[in-house]
Amino acid sequence: MTDPKPGLDGVIAAAKQAPGRGLPPVHLWNPAHCGEIDIRIRKDGVWFHEGTPIGREALVRLFSTVLRKDPDGFHLVTPVEKMKIVVEDAPFIATRVDRLESGALRFLTNVGDEVEAGPEHEIRVDLDPASGEPRPYLHVRRGLEALIARPVFYELVEMAAERDTAEGPRLGVESNGAWFPVGPAGAHCL
Repeated sequence: MTDPKPGLDGVIAAAKQAPGRGLPPVHLWNPAHCGEIDIRIRKDGVWFHEGTPIGREALVRLFSTVLRKDPDGFHLVTPVEKMKIVVEDAPFIATRVDRLESGALRFLTNVGDEVEAGPEHEIRVDLDPASGEPRPYLHVRRGLEALIARPVFYELVEMAAERDTAEGPRLGVESNGAWFPVGPAGAHCL
């Protein structure tokens, strides 16, 4: 039996073990922390290694499968290593939304994840403290979120309906039995 590969090569090897698009069980792995690796995910969803954009989409998708959020930050995790990376905002970007015949909202992320919004995949909207602009997010898996791209958020606002809430009238969307506020009443008319 050979020793597992260290560093970036080990991450690639571990991620390739996931059959098809299935995800490795990173939530079950508890390796020793091995330090940091110079990988940064910018807030626009571009992944960098040692200051250079990772141009191979397949490699970014592969890394995304072994990404985990722990209390101390984001890590690429293998059965034998855990390396901290920098994520400026959310690690993924929701680049598309479709309303299914069932009424559910299905999102596609920049790394190929398909996620139906619902009780386990919530949509939330924060306000940027500096600009006051909405920052919408979708829970993808195990604490990892996708920032909903501006054009996709505009589509959500167009799909939204008004509802009375404890905070007053709000616009929101429904998916898989859950209702998610996306803005104040009348926002789609602005």
